[in-house]
Amino acid sequence: MVTPSQLELLAPLSGVVLALDDVPDPVFSSRLMGDGVCIDPTSQMLCAPLAGVVSNLQHTGHALSITHDSGVQVLLHIGLDTVNLQGKGFIAQVEEGQRVEAGQPLIEFDADYLALHARSLLTLMLVISGEGFQALAHGKAHIQTGQPLLHVQVHAGKGDGATGHEDSPVLHSQAVLLPNPNGLHARPAGVLAQAAKGFAARVQLHRQHDSANAKSLVAIMALQTAYADSVYLSAAGPDAEAALRELSELLSQGCGEEVEHVVLAPDPDPVAHDEVSDGLRGVCASTGSAFGYVVQVAQSALEVDEHACEAQREHAALQHALARAADELQGLRDNASNPAQRDIFRAHQQLLQDPSLLEHAAELINAGKSAAFAWRNATEATSALFKGLGSPLLAERALDLEDVGLRVLKRILGVDDRALALPDQAILVAEQLTPSQTAGLDTRKVVGFVTVGGGATSHVAILARALGIPALCGVSPQVRALASGLPVLLDADAGQLHVQPDVGQVERLGAQRALREDRQQRDLQLASLAACTLDGHPVDITANIASRAEAEHAMTLGAHGVGLLRSEFLYLDRSRAPSHDEQVATYCEIARAVGTEHPLVVRTLDVGGDKPLAYVPMASELNPFLGMRGIRLCLERPQLLRDQLRAILACAGLTQLHILLPMVTHLSELRVARQMLQEEAQRLGLSALPKLGIMIEVPAAALMADLFAPEVDFFSIGTNDLTQYTLAMDRDHPRLARQADSLHPAVLRLIAHTVRAAHAHGKWVGVCGALASEPLAVPVLLGLGVDELSVSVPLIPAIKARVREVQFTACKALADKVLALESAEHVRATLQPQSLVLEH
Repeated sequence: MVTPSQLELLAPLSGVVLALDDVPDPVFSSRLMGDGVCIDPTSQMLCAPLAGVVSNLQHTGHALSITHDSGVQVLLHIGLDTVNLQGKGFIAQVEEGQRVEAGQPLIEFDADYLALHARSLLTLMLVISGEGFQALAHGKAHIQTGQPLLHVQVHAGKGDGATGHEDSPVLHSQAVLLPNPNGLHARPAGVLAQAAKGFAARVQLHRQHDSANAKSLVAIMALQTAYADSVYLSAAGPDAEAALRELSELLSQGCGEEVEHVVLAPDPDPVAHDEVSDGLRGVCASTGSAFGYVVQVAQSALEVDEHACEAQREHAALQHALARAADELQGLRDNASNPAQRDIFRAHQQLLQDPSLLEHAAELINAGKSAAFAWRNATEATSALFKGLGSPLLAERALDLEDVGLRVLKRILGVDDRALALPDQAILVAEQLTPSQTAGLDTRKVVGFVTVGGGATSHVAILARALGIPALCGVSPQVRALASGLPVLLDADAGQLHVQPDVGQVERLGAQRALREDRQQRDLQLASLAACTLDGHPVDITANIASRAEAEHAMTLGAHGVGLLRSEFLYLDRSRAPSHDEQVATYCEIARAVGTEHPLVVRTLDVGGDKPLAYVPMASELNPFLGMRGIRLCLERPQLLRDQLRAILACAGLTQLHILLPMVTHLSELRVARQMLQEEAQRLGLSALPKLGIMIEVPAAALMADLFAPEVDFFSIGTNDLTQYTLAMDRDHPRLARQADSLHPAVLRLIAHTVRAAHAHGKWVGVCGALASEPLAVPVLLGLGVDELSVSVPLIPAIKARVREVQFTACKALADKVLALESAEHVRATLQPQSLVLEH
């Protein structure tokens, strides 16, 4: 009979009941993770033994925990060593955070598959919250799913023993890279939690922006850690130092599992240092180099109360925080030194006004939640959605949302941003930096930064370039184990971080930096000169832009016009499409800045798939890069394209207007778009059409360039996407970015094929992708016959100078040579400028 102080747990499976002593795993049999029972199953559906909330569901599907309203927590673990199956053989029937009833199906598993691939099918039901229990079925007894199995003693007012240290200073450990192949799953998490309970201090385990009570098995498992994740501990209390020391050692040793260590340790052997530094590679987010000292950066967790009594007061608190955040962002915009910075913080201001975020937060406040809890929930849910869509661009926008969310949350909580105490020559190392953190860096002390996350197209990368400091992103998590104060040499141009470099390395890089700075000054002084090779071959150097300010800046730096206006800047980061008048005004402003003597190439809307618009409903796509993008989306929604063409045509008399169509794959797409352009021009009474071209960014278009050439006025090659699609590699993938090199011979052959086809029909070819902005690539692009290079605005003087240093005849010979090579590495090794420059 169940008494009021008891909770009845049902059998989650049918099978034979065994005592934990019979489990061939010392962590379980020693009851280190909790006491309970084991079942050798004869059924294949794990069911809930009690009602409650699924407080943790492991991503591998082999284990979950349920928390009852009384606080009783039960862990269910299917099989032994099943975490190694990485989800194969398991089908979850519930989601984390879902409320379940006793007897409800939780996880279906393939017993035959598990029997062949795991150590054992033995399934454990453990009371991990520590309550005592009475077993109703003993060893060797047969039991059916849903039959009573345990009576658990329920105690009111249980705590975790971590209170009473609110006024104690919080200490932090060094970062540890988890050596566990599957992260802190049930077994190592239980070992850590049990060890942490041996200390009086309050101990938290931190991973990126998340944290967990280190004395709670469920909380540790809920962090969903993985191999090589960077984690650290914080502790407050009388034995905090001892707790950090012993628990950090336990984490580094694998918490009882046999592991291979990934922790990076300083090595006095210079050869070993070079090997280590060679392993710390990343993607260049901002060019340059710097010598300095590591400063590890971690975001402190903010404590948020979930419930509130007065909804009206919470609504007011949120509105006040939003207003303060908007004012701060306006200040950042006003003090920004370039258009890129201003555009980023304008986008952040727009996020503060996003109706879906505000409605989400308002609903939670009306339901009794605090303003802080409601706002954090709204931003985290949207950020998780962005990250889960498989788009690198949306993942970057998720970082912007997290940045804005944290700014507002701090204002609600009354937490002031404190400047990080920095030594001179600081090189920041972080899991990720936010745009706000980056914009606020003290460049008198910060000489560079390195992050594990992020990409070369992120707002953080853009800000780093604006600040003129070198930066690497996508670096191995090993970098988070470097001790603060360790000397390092950041060579962003080479994509490397050298640990404890020798004096010779530092001196060589310093000399190169000085030469580069002198070169930049000289190029700027000569920026107005034409881009013409030493033997008289002219090349047009134009600009890639996304605003009027960039257009104006480009023309002052000697640009021969605009080779790519990314028109989507008008459409992104807003809840409704820009009006006709707004579009016309913007295009006309840019056209006037370019003038009538130079071309303005406007690319039509390149969104969809990886760059969705909030006001254009689209189905979710498994692979956005292969989905509804560019011209495909616009032809499916023709009014969107017609509206844009009509607005672009309004500036036809102000400049040499060209229109560029993105992501064209079929001739039929070009023909339909041309017909629409002709119809809109007729409606406006225009006697002459602007030049019409297509982007060559899909291999199919490059291979069929001979068929496209008679029907276009020009080609513009987008090397970023052309490389991605040709090599089947995401350029923003941290482990593939270095291989996704546009100087790969396969990409260069497609460029060569496109140029030959265009020139055969008297059409010109430009390159507007990142390869055009790379000085090393200029000779080979010229040698392939490219007529125009459209480059990043700040690099216009450098690219023009590079053209003036080479001989066209030598470039053609070089191009013929590299087309026969086998890899991008061989191409880069061959592109030696000294073989192309005449002594003068």
